[in-house]
Amino acid sequence: MPTHWQQLPVRGARVAAIAGAIGMAITLAVLTIPLSLLLGHAHGWLWKLPLALVAGAVLGAWLSWRRHRRTSWRLDDHSLAVRRTHLWHSDTRVPRARVQHLDVRRGPLERSIGLATLVVHTAGSRLDAVSLSGLELADAETLRDLLARPDEHDGL
Repeated sequence: MPTHWQQLPVRGARVAAIAGAIGMAITLAVLTIPLSLLLGHAHGWLWKLPLALVAGAVLGAWLSWRRHRRTSWRLDDHSLAVRRTHLWHSDTRVPRARVQHLDVRRGPLERSIGLATLVVHTAGSRLDAVSLSGLELADAETLRDLLARPDEHDGL
C-alpha cells in the first residue's frame, strides 16, 4: 500500500453528486412552502417549487462532487490520514493504536460500481469514528485489514 496521498476514484464523485443533488433538492423544495407562507406569499410557492428543485439539485451535485474530488487519504506506519480541502479544510489523523474496530459498508449505488465506505471507529470521544466513502472496494478492504493489525508493520 503506497504511503503518498491517494485521491478517491472519479466514479465515486458521480455517486456523491447524485446523492447531493437529491438531498439538496428535497431540502430546498421542503423549505420553499413554509418560507413562502411565512413571507406572506401564500399562493406564490407553487411556481417557486420547480425552481427550488432545480437549484437544489444543481447546488447539491456541485458541492458533493467538489467535496469528493477534494478528499484524499494516506496510510503510513503510524496512522491513517484523511484530508478534505473543500469549503472547510480538515486534516484528520487516526493513530493505529487508537483504532477500536473497522467497518466496510456498501450501499446499493456503491455496490453497483465497485465502491465502498470505510468506517474507522476509534478510542476517544471527540471523533469516535472517521468515515471515508467512495473508496475502491479493494482499497477499503486492504485498509481495513492493515488497520486491524496495528502492531505489525508490513512494509507500508
